[in-house]
Amino acid sequence: MTGTARTDTVLTDVLAELAALEDPKAREVNERHGDDHGVNLGRLRAVAKRLKTQQDLAVRLWATGDTAAKLLALLICRPKAFGRDELDTMLRAARTPKVHDWLVNYVVKKHPHAEDLRVAWTADQDPVVASAGWALTTERVAKNPAGLDLPGLLDVIEAEMRDAPDRLQWAMNHCLAQIGIEHQEHRARAIDIGERLQVLKDYPTPPNCTSPFAPVWITEMVRRQGDT
Repeated sequence: MTGTARTDTVLTDVLAELAALEDPKAREVNERHGDDHGVNLGRLRAVAKRLKTQQDLAVRLWATGDTAAKLLALLICRPKAFGRDELDTMLRAARTPKVHDWLVNYVVKKHPHAEDLRVAWTADQDPVVASAGWALTTERVAKNPAGLDLPGLLDVIEAEMRDAPDRLQWAMNHCLAQIGIEHQEHRARAIDIGERLQVLKDYPTPPNCTSPFAPVWITEMVRRQGDT
């Protein structure tokens, strides 16, 4: 059996396995969050663990367009095997929140062109694409802030976050909170921006979870870190 034929067989088997794992109750829960699949993520990860890294299969799974298959592809791919433009195309096709999130966090963040894509995506007119750029910016704020214009980021957040579409607003709010948490010299301004914009102030937060409202989030995380 040739490599292509073997991949075709494995692809067919894996798609059948994903179909068998489909749970209507899980789909109902996921759809409330904008994700159109019904596969328990723990079971999906177990499938990925068994398959291990298989870039060719990952590419084929992604090409099916099925959300569960795309999620599995992101778990078994080799991030650096994708080209820069290929990742851009994939991001623009990742319209469900979980696929978008996993693509950014499991693949793009590990790629040599992550910084180039961060800059390009943050400036994109598509708010879903821009949200990916802000997610990468938040990563840099926390782990590699050298060279970032933090006051400039706060300027943009202050001017644009209140009226941004939901997913972009969420990503910008995360960046605001991360600046306040990680950078004491900008903390007071980050809290002030959050207080004035009131973004996510009334977001329903389960007991024992931290509110995504930036002033509360910043204050709580700083308290936990013992950083005053």
